[in-house]
Amino acid sequence: MKPWATPWLLAVGLVAALPGCGATDASEQAILPVFEACFVTANDDNYSVVLEVASEDRERQRGLMGRTELGDDTGMLFTYRGERSARHGFWMFQTLIPLDIAYLDDNGVIVSIRTMAPCPSPRGRDCPNYPSGQPFWNAVEMNAGYFEAQGISVGDRLLWPADHTCTN
Repeated sequence: MKPWATPWLLAVGLVAALPGCGATDASEQAILPVFEACFVTANDDNYSVVLEVASEDRERQRGLMGRTELGDDTGMLFTYRGERSARHGFWMFQTLIPLDIAYLDDNGVIVSIRTMAPCPSPRGRDCPNYPSGQPFWNAVEMNAGYFEAQGISVGDRLLWPADHTCTN
């Protein structure tokens, strides 16, 4: 069974929003499951994060649109039921804050990291796409600069739900 299989989704409670996350209109923000996860580097450094989970099409399409801020060490995990192609990507339409995205393989290993800038265009078709460049199963968005600041890079891994090995 994959480490992110649905049983853990049933175990997490629903909360209205992550602490420190703003929205332009709170009524537009979906209530998503939230859980703790852990990035583990090749040097065995580890970083605890709190992630909202977008597992349905409408949740993934909405993503972090409209947020005015994202708290430190918080982000969003986008889960899929199968592998996505290397051409598949994310865009920043109506996303107000710069973000980093880490694309993950089926074992949670980071296969690509991209930095994404907000798109000021009122038309989605004018916003750039940020493809992974590698096949992937899941993706994690964090504040821009997060991965570099922590020394997290391609080949490092996200464990979720976090276990007792995540100490930072």
